[in-house]
Amino acid sequence: MESGALLGTLAVMAVAGYLHTVAGFGLGMIVMGAAGGIGVASLPVLAAVVSLLTLANSAIALPGGWRGLGKHRVIALAMGIVPSIMLGVWLLAWLSASSMALLTLLLGALVLYGGVSVGLRPRPRLQESPSWSYAVSGVLTGLCGGLFGVPGPPAIYHCYRQPLPLETIRLLLILCFAITSGMRTLFVATQGGLTADVWELAIWAIPVVGAATWLGRRYPPACSAEKMRRVAMLALIALGMFILIKGLLSLATLGG
Repeated sequence: MESGALLGTLAVMAVAGYLHTVAGFGLGMIVMGAAGGIGVASLPVLAAVVSLLTLANSAIALPGGWRGLGKHRVIALAMGIVPSIMLGVWLLAWLSASSMALLTLLLGALVLYGGVSVGLRPRPRLQESPSWSYAVSGVLTGLCGGLFGVPGPPAIYHCYRQPLPLETIRLLLILCFAITSGMRTLFVATQGGLTADVWELAIWAIPVVGAATWLGRRYPPACSAEKMRRVAMLALIALGMFILIKGLLSLATLGG
């Protein structure tokens, strides 16, 4: 990776790491939306690095209490995640080689959906959803994670609709992200996708995101967490719309 592209990508990751710390979400979506949408790095490389970062973060954040999350939930999510990750990685490789415009549109739609979902306040159901609904959520989560290394939006919306304690939901989501990132990294490794570019960017990204996380904890913004959440939401929506417009223009150019 050229030095200019590397510095630009690391700058995006630093901002994303800081916002993730103070707002509680958005690392993968911001990195993929900003760095991928602007084109400072290839989407397959960014997705692989985001998966590595998410896996490391999940390993640190997930305490031993995950064993009380309910086997039926974990198994259902995993059954949906594992096969759809492979499909997502395959789609990423195929679209990267055949239709970057369509891939850009999919990325824009995911980032836009992620931003909109942040603003939604899903009302918890009176009764917990059946196991098959966790599996369906797992399929969508694995597909998003396989394509772009961003598994968050489908799982977040589904889990927050359940009448469960917030701590249970938090741990369930962390475990979900760990399964997705771990399986994606393993599958990409077997396909030879953990290239020198991936490891180079990951080696630089880990300390940069770590420093941004420390700054976010040590020097949080003067505004409230709710305002920062709105800032992150608007940033994701703007990024998503920008990427969608970029993809549409590319399709129009190809059509012309």
